[in-house]
Amino acid sequence: MDTPFVVPVVFFIAMASVFILRGPLGKALADRVAGRHIHPAERPDGEPVTAELEEMRLRLTELENRVDFAERLLAKGRDGDRVGPAR
Repeated sequence: MDTPFVVPVVFFIAMASVFILRGPLGKALADRVAGRHIHPAERPDGEPVTAELEEMRLRLTELENRVDFAERLLAKGRDGDRVGPAR
């Protein structure tokens, strides 16, 4: 290789490395090496994701109960409008 070509390439690689390592990727890498990484089951504020998931399950169950109730009311209303014996 020609020396005038190698110098800019090495300079570019060095600058790109500094730029990458000083950014969010470098911070994440430094935190990981230092042992300060976040466990996947925890949010950054320290609250476990499982608590939020359990809350969503409870809300879904409540919603299912409401839909069942509404379906029963609608079915009851249709039965009352019929004239003659039910088939």
